[in-house]
Amino acid sequence: MELLEKIKDAVINGKQDECSELVQKALDDGVKVESILNEGLIAGMNVVGKRFKEGEYFVPEVLIAARAMNFGMSIIEPLFIESGIEPAGRVVLGTVKDDIHDIGKNLVAMMIKGSGFEVIDLGHDVPPDKFVEAASDGVDAVLMSSLLTTTMPNMTNTIEAIKNAGIRERLIIMVGGAPLSDRYAKEIGADGFAPDAATAVEVLQNLLSKK
Repeated sequence: MELLEKIKDAVINGKQDECSELVQKALDDGVKVESILNEGLIAGMNVVGKRFKEGEYFVPEVLIAARAMNFGMSIIEPLFIESGIEPAGRVVLGTVKDDIHDIGKNLVAMMIKGSGFEVIDLGHDVPPDKFVEAASDGVDAVLMSSLLTTTMPNMTNTIEAIKNAGIRERLIIMVGGAPLSDRYAKEIGADGFAPDAATAVEVLQNLLSKK
């Protein structure tokens, strides 16, 4: 449908006002909320993610696209329950205790939300017990970020807290951040590692599909 393609393009090009107007027009024309979400907004963010991963888009372009997507989402979100649309999953994420860096974390949050997930963003400097509290009810995955080698051990502390709370088995745990590696993720008992925001979406979807 041409209107859904226009919504997709508005997201890709970061045109927030146009995105809002097109989403409202689609609703007025009787287009299903699920189609607007999947074939318009999410389809647009999928293209943005691909371009970011390939080096065609950079952080500013992604942030602008995500903002346009959020403008469109704000119009249809109240209709989700009415339409019976379930999110792709519920994700808790945050930067670990003693680390206040959150640009990368924010980018991951936007990309994951743009892929249809419900995101619970705990912010930065998040202690283990806050991760545990947020993940205790109906959450599918916990994502942790660290940009400092000195705060990386707090990822281990958080995983231990999740284990002690008895909820580790039902959760996917992912980690990310500049000083991290796939090897480190395995060493601390995480399920996955993502070097960038676009890859985080792919890794998360892949891990959840195998759960």
